[in-house]
Amino acid sequence: MTDPSPAERYARASQDRSHPITASFAASQRFELDPFQIAGCHALEEGRSVLVAAPTGAGKTIVGEFAIHLAMREPAVGGRGDKAFYTTPIKALSNQKFRELQDVYGADEVGLLTGDTNINGSARIVVMTTEVLRNMLYADSGALRGLKYVVMDEVHYLADRFRGAVWEEIIIHLPPAVRLISLSATVSNAEEFGDWLDTVRGDTEVIVSEIRPVPLEQHVLVRGDLLPLFDDRAGIATAQVNQELMRIRSFKGPNFENNRRASASRGSGAEPRWDRAQSMRSSSAQNGGRYEGGGRHEGGGRHQGSGRRPHKGAQRPIRSANAQRIERLDRPDVVKLLQRANLLPAIFFIFSRAGCDAAVQQVRRSGVRLTSPEERTEIRAIVEERTRTLHDEDLAVLGYWEWLDNLERGVASHHAGLLPAFKEVVEDLFKRKLVKVVFATETLALGINMPARTVVLEKLEKFNGEARVAITSGEYTQLTGRAGRRGIDVEGHAVIQWTEGLDPQQVAALASRRTYPLNSSFRPTYNMAVNLIDQFGRARAREILESSFAQFQADRAVVGIARQVRASEETLAGYEKAMTCDRGDFTEYSAIRRDLSDAEKLNRKDANDSHATRDARQREIAGLRRRMQRHPCHSCPDREHHARWAERYWKLKRTVDKMRQQIEMRTGTVARIFDRVVDVLVELDYVRVGPDGTTELTPAGRTMRRIYGERDLLVAESLRTGIWKELDAASLATLACCLVYEPRRDEAGPGERGLPRGSFRTALTATQDLWQRLDDLEQDHRLPGSESVATGLAQAMHSWARGMPLERVLVEADMAAGDFVRWAKQTIDLLDQLSLVADAPLATTARKALDAVRRGIVAYSSV
Repeated sequence: MTDPSPAERYARASQDRSHPITASFAASQRFELDPFQIAGCHALEEGRSVLVAAPTGAGKTIVGEFAIHLAMREPAVGGRGDKAFYTTPIKALSNQKFRELQDVYGADEVGLLTGDTNINGSARIVVMTTEVLRNMLYADSGALRGLKYVVMDEVHYLADRFRGAVWEEIIIHLPPAVRLISLSATVSNAEEFGDWLDTVRGDTEVIVSEIRPVPLEQHVLVRGDLLPLFDDRAGIATAQVNQELMRIRSFKGPNFENNRRASASRGSGAEPRWDRAQSMRSSSAQNGGRYEGGGRHEGGGRHQGSGRRPHKGAQRPIRSANAQRIERLDRPDVVKLLQRANLLPAIFFIFSRAGCDAAVQQVRRSGVRLTSPEERTEIRAIVEERTRTLHDEDLAVLGYWEWLDNLERGVASHHAGLLPAFKEVVEDLFKRKLVKVVFATETLALGINMPARTVVLEKLEKFNGEARVAITSGEYTQLTGRAGRRGIDVEGHAVIQWTEGLDPQQVAALASRRTYPLNSSFRPTYNMAVNLIDQFGRARAREILESSFAQFQADRAVVGIARQVRASEETLAGYEKAMTCDRGDFTEYSAIRRDLSDAEKLNRKDANDSHATRDARQREIAGLRRRMQRHPCHSCPDREHHARWAERYWKLKRTVDKMRQQIEMRTGTVARIFDRVVDVLVELDYVRVGPDGTTELTPAGRTMRRIYGERDLLVAESLRTGIWKELDAASLATLACCLVYEPRRDEAGPGERGLPRGSFRTALTATQDLWQRLDDLEQDHRLPGSESVATGLAQAMHSWARGMPLERVLVEADMAAGDFVRWAKQTIDLLDQLSLVADAPLATTARKALDAVRRGIVAYSSV
């Protein structure tokens, strides 16, 4: 980095004088703050809200931490002081942020609320999941008093079709005085989102940065060669794909290897080998050294020449589409290659859990060991400390000893099927540089702070539940964003493995494009409707919903369509003038001609219609022809000239009519869905409408205010009709599980034989019948309805709630421990709601059921 000029130093000093809090905060950080971070802090110091959109690993959270710093500058007086909430989309991220903030401000000042964890909830700094804050707002919680700042980390989750609405609810309902700090991955419509935030929250600064703090080198792994994806020789501005890769793709036949070597010697010149490059590469930014290997791409930035060396190893031949033979390295050999090239630690993204676990086994069987004896001792001590509360019999079921041995080798997998405790250990060891290689699904890329030196993508497609699809440029950016550790690495590395049919041009397009739009998934729910009506009444609730980002985006689209309509109407007027006839109304005449033409086409097309239908159509055609011939314009000598303009007129008019329909459909979309939701609630007597049109909640409606989730209406109706009151604790836990569980597409239910008997069967049948009636009612009101009750986990949850051992339960569940824990915690969330809103006998049962489920691996918490 060059020294700043006198003018730059003067500007920096002026900024520091006008923003002294930012200057002091920046001076306390380990790194010099980047311009986008300083801009975000300045906006907050000036009293504005802020949206910061920047790449993964760029340091967005610094701006959120500055907001907390502002809240904590003044000590609490009389037990009261400014508060700051830090919200995250997932519990693992909340736990991580909770520990980080405790390290800065101390345990007494920081709390954690994640639904199943409540630690120091009245603290001045509280980390929470977004759903917890949404529930606080609807309940008008006392914890909101004194709230000055809310940080919404990973706010691009707003696009999530299942949970995204929660982010919009919070943004709309936060008190006006609260400053909002929205932190997002790089999205292509950040300005649009910022405009909406400015509309609903007031003065909001939008700060967008696409600069990675650690440059990214892009490589393609062909056999044992790491070839640069981009070629600098064509010039920085053109960012051309490395022509050697294009030649490899086009070469055919058994002479591929000779051709490849000849091509490399012709095109690349003298290039450093990867092994030799290790002495040239600086492993830390502090050294100031720079290794110019690989092909860098920073969205139009620099690309350097290739550095590489083929490595021998067990190789598996694959055939490309043009029959060339290319050897693909096995995973252990790729790991060895990266180790020799000083490119560890690395994350291999594999888009299946089974693939991640199989990869770890491959490396284990190959005998690869990436750790020193001292590191292995440290790993064992950390693992034993972090898992000491888990029972020995459970550890045996979970494959603990093999997992520990893999960790001691420096290798691990990371996916949703792992026990949360195990995932947290892997994350911790990787950040400590003790685990060197992690095989992970893409869920690791969502928010967890776990950067690597290198990211390896084995394929550029994944299974989306229905078919194999190519990953998007946004997903590619999110995954490769993990490469490069600030303050440790001079550059990060993305390695794409050559696969059959790989097109380097397509890879380059993925790496270059920045198309990741943020689109709202907001839709009104029954719980949302009763809470809004209770607080504001129906009319005001409609207005509030029309301020959602969903409606904002729809309205913006409407503005564009309306502009097209206005321009088209001017053209229509011109066409109408051009076809004016002094004999009569040519618009009327041309409409008859058009109807006649359409009828004749239909007659020719539907030749197999019945005799009666054809006769009717012939009479219609004859009638239209008589009307046309009798019309005054039919005898006009310029008739066909006018008709040509008329044809253009009618063609454009059809287009304009379609655009008008689009406008009508999009205008007030959210409010119309809200009206349908309210109509269902009125019909079921959750909401009453007075003679003057005012609305109020019934006792059942007031109960629904505190029922959250996809099944809010079904749960509320089940409570009101009393169909669960005969259940014991284990059966209630099982039924709650059936309401939250979402089976895989190919999953078959357990059948009648696998379901618990007695009162559970009776309650389940009643619940299924109730769901069917509600689904029919929703269909009648043009609402999408919900999926039927899923019993796939019923047997296993019943066994767990009755105290059966983990080994038996996982066999019955036929799922990984991590998945079972996730569904168990969602079951606990619902049981907790029931314990608060149900009548006394059922509420007591719900509390017992909750305690029965929250045990063993489900009860484990690392915080």
